[in-house]
Amino acid sequence: MDAGLKRELEEKVRAGERLSREDGIALYESDDLAWLGGLAHEVRTRKNGDVVHFNVNRHLNMTNVCTASCAYCSFQRKPGEKDAYTMRIEEAVRLAKAMESENLTELHIVNGLHPTLPWRYYPRSLRELKKALPGVSLKAFTATEIHHFEKISGLPASEILDELIDAGLESLTGGGAEIFDWEVRQHIVDHDTHWEDWSRIHRLAHEKGLKTPCTMLYGHVEEPRHRVDHVLRLRELQDETGGFQVFIPLRYQHDFVDMKDGKVRNRLQARTTMATGAEALKTFAVSRLLFDNVPHVKVFWVMHGVQTAQLALQHGADDMDGSVVEYKITHDADNYGTPNKLTRDDLLELIREAGFRPVERNTRYEIIREYPGPDAALRESPQPMRV
Repeated sequence: MDAGLKRELEEKVRAGERLSREDGIALYESDDLAWLGGLAHEVRTRKNGDVVHFNVNRHLNMTNVCTASCAYCSFQRKPGEKDAYTMRIEEAVRLAKAMESENLTELHIVNGLHPTLPWRYYPRSLRELKKALPGVSLKAFTATEIHHFEKISGLPASEILDELIDAGLESLTGGGAEIFDWEVRQHIVDHDTHWEDWSRIHRLAHEKGLKTPCTMLYGHVEEPRHRVDHVLRLRELQDETGGFQVFIPLRYQHDFVDMKDGKVRNRLQARTTMATGAEALKTFAVSRLLFDNVPHVKVFWVMHGVQTAQLALQHGADDMDGSVVEYKITHDADNYGTPNKLTRDDLLELIREAGFRPVERNTRYEIIREYPGPDAALRESPQPMRV
């Protein structure tokens, strides 16, 4: 990138001007990661200071049986296949209750698109989970699942959301987004929830007062222009609804063979390589610079590794997700070294090691507790990138 374009982009960012599609593509073409990271860190600091948010959450996947066979997915199983499972509601409640320790504040629920489970299973499961864990926020279901519920129930998404909210739903999850551009999407997704239905369902959720995350699965067969297009679609929807709290870039994972049955389910990996740490950091930085109307950018440490997650906090991210104990959707794929669990104390240490001040939040980004940052009196104490 020539010096003149760099200055132009710096001036736009510092003046709070919105970056264009062409600006986003130019940023991805830059090989100056330190410059990109510094610019994104300026924006992150303006929005969130020296804070890194986290929460205490657990993931619950009540079934991995799925009608879809998305090319990148190692989680799904077909009915009757080895390791296919579907929990009875009582079983899901019992498992959730066992996760209640450490002042749990959020239960994150995502499932396969089960071909025969009745619609009533889903609101009933939320009611029973809420009854068992009244102080825990239920963050449940992707827009793809809501679209699936429309098909199996015959009800419109508006009525489905009303019933789920009445049963205790506090937020949708952000999944099912992948990459929205059809040029890429047709090669990676095996269901029919695309941008039109995904955006329709999140728009409805926002109209009903729900705040939701939005995501992007990157680092597979897409190009940087597709990532820019993806963010700009979400940015436009955010202009309309204001309902997205956080943007979460999700690093595509190879399947290093599910050791339970020896199968490689990821049909993309023969022609893909996973994003490097530098590519991940560039994606965080460009996303933070483009997405001027969303308050938070989250690095999901499970999909990036702990060290890259810490570096992402210097490249635009201000949230490290939560103290996940089991995340089957990725751990059924990667086996490349991320831990199954980080405790609250682990997260506090990692955030301070990166030079930031930890703040525990709930699902709606309301502050639960603020913690001291790194000890500034110590010479070796890390500090955030200066802006």
